[in-house]
Amino acid sequence: MGNYAIVNLLEIDDDVAGRVEGLEGRFGRKHLGSRDLGISHWRYAPNLRTPGGGHSHREQEEAYIVVSGSGRVRLDDEIRDIGPLDAIRVAPGVTRQFEAGPEGLALIASGPQHKGDGELDPSFWPEGS
Repeated sequence: MGNYAIVNLLEIDDDVAGRVEGLEGRFGRKHLGSRDLGISHWRYAPNLRTPGGGHSHREQEEAYIVVSGSGRVRLDDEIRDIGPLDAIRVAPGVTRQFEAGPEGLALIASGPQHKGDGELDPSFWPEGS
């Protein structure tokens, strides 16, 4: 690969590929030829909350940009409404989980890639909250 790459994230295969009803995830790092930068596109069906709970990273800082739709994000103990072009920076150690609004939610996520850095919390956002 050269010194740059251009990839349309919607032309990359859905890596979630039906494993989670209503969720699509496309990961661009390898398609861009990037060693360090991860970038992905997430599309949530209406009212879908990220299945499997929240997650955090020990070292990795991430940023998310709402491309379309709306919803909520839980960041540790705070729940915030999010909408188009909101940018959300999440520092290492902060647990996060997304929930789509009635029209769905599309996000771009970006951050460095640290293999094995993520930690899941399946009980992070209890039902009914």
